[in-house]
Amino acid sequence: MTQELISKKDLLELTGISYGQLYRWKRKNLIPEAWFIRKSTFTGQETFFPKKEILVRIDNILYQKDDLSLDELADRFSPRPTDLSMTKEELILHNIVSKVALDYFIRLSGDAEVWTFERIFAVYVLHTLLETGEISLEEGSGLIQLMTDQYPNMSDSDGELLFIRKMGVSTCLLKQGTGEIYLEKGVKVAARLQLSPSVEALKTKIWREA
Repeated sequence: MTQELISKKDLLELTGISYGQLYRWKRKNLIPEAWFIRKSTFTGQETFFPKKEILVRIDNILYQKDDLSLDELADRFSPRPTDLSMTKEELILHNIVSKVALDYFIRLSGDAEVWTFERIFAVYVLHTLLETGEISLEEGSGLIQLMTDQYPNMSDSDGELLFIRKMGVSTCLLKQGTGEIYLEKGVKVAARLQLSPSVEALKTKIWREA
């Protein structure tokens, strides 16, 4: 599927932000360098952006910029895990994850008085894949074990979670870095989740809802 792009000119007109704001946010790491895509057009070189991602990011910046410094915003938008923590009651109260996902996670992995961000992220991934229907609740057991045991050991946030099936048997794996994965014949990729955007989405959801 081709990624939908928006030109810099159209972006500035649509959002009402200035050229100076856009590039200041870039310098402050609020907008990733990789989102500035140079392409040749009939008028010469122009800058484009991934439309969906940049519009969501600018909306989030404008929503929070009066309450936080640009450095604080940069931390919120960073794909790196954070030291943020919550209780399980807060996770439900603020609609961060579903009760079904949380209860199943607790049944298999135990409860905690305070949930660290890594633990919240694990149940958030379960919640996300259950909500999309890409995995069943029973299949979530392997996912929970993988996320609890191995995700904290990953040194690269630019990883990926893959959920695969063959002949009705499912398993999941974490891929670190951007290298390709080659699977044997007959293996179907049931779900594929980029970790960095998912971490960022969770952090944004927590700060918007809490």
